[in-house]
Amino acid sequence: MDADDNQAPHLRHFVQTISSCGICLLKPDGRIAQWDAGAGRRYGYRAEPRSQPMGAGRNLFALRKDGSEFRVEIGLNPIETDQGTMVLSAIVDISDRKQKEERITAALKENEILFAEAHNRVKNSLQVVHSLLDLQSGRIADPVAIEMLRESQNRIRSMALIHQRPYEAKDFAHLDFRNFLQTMVPTLMSSHSIDPRRIVPKIRAEEVPLPISAAVPCGLVINELVSNVLRHAFPENRGGEVEVDFGRGSGSEVVLSVSDNGIGLPHSFNLPSTSTLGMQLPSLLADQLGGEMSIRPANPIRFSPRFTIG
Repeated sequence: MDADDNQAPHLRHFVQTISSCGICLLKPDGRIAQWDAGAGRRYGYRAEPRSQPMGAGRNLFALRKDGSEFRVEIGLNPIETDQGTMVLSAIVDISDRKQKEERITAALKENEILFAEAHNRVKNSLQVVHSLLDLQSGRIADPVAIEMLRESQNRIRSMALIHQRPYEAKDFAHLDFRNFLQTMVPTLMSSHSIDPRRIVPKIRAEEVPLPISAAVPCGLVINELVSNVLRHAFPENRGGEVEVDFGRGSGSEVVLSVSDNGIGLPHSFNLPSTSTLGMQLPSLLADQLGGEMSIRPANPIRFSPRFTIG
């Protein structure tokens, strides 16, 4: 390196007084014109700069005189001088920052494992309860009691599926509700022994990820509304369609909709006074989500819960 005394004094002062990082001023031919002597002392070298090759890449390391390596970031900026364009190179020791990032990454990984295990255990526990109810129903002759147990099993299966999806996708903050619906509706039809050629399911769902806190009650709402259609809308082997829509409304509003072209609701139907759990639950769950549910009683019948997510 040539230590040129004709360099602009303000550049020499700038280079020599910066202590937070190593500073080099490079001539057009690549030789070092000046460097930060304080950085040299910090890294164990005397201020005897000479031409050095510079590696390229995202993970860069510097070498102290004692042989130890440390991570660096290098910034290059052109500087116009009387001798032509020089390059101001800033070499920053990022060892401490990288160590902190690695600790944070390790902590996040540990939390991810804990969340995965929690969802997996909840799913497995729900599946055990489902199996126990299945065993119990085999010992019951009353068809009404058997139907009540089956509906409880469907609710449990829906909750288990909600916990299974984040475990598989490794996303424990949100649920891909569209994917959930595409699995859940056929499962419900199979549970009710419905021929999909007689009652045709149609699912129109947007890709709206739901937080788990909202996904569980939403899943139960769909479970109840679809189950009601399969039980009551098409008596005497009538055929028709059941449609499930899911998407965004205005702003951060989310709209669920279950509709069918079956026989419709009786003229005397009044949701607040109904005594069946299958009709009460959707309204109660919509309230839990801070939303409301609208009903169109015919042509076609439609239940539409609406709520807002943050």
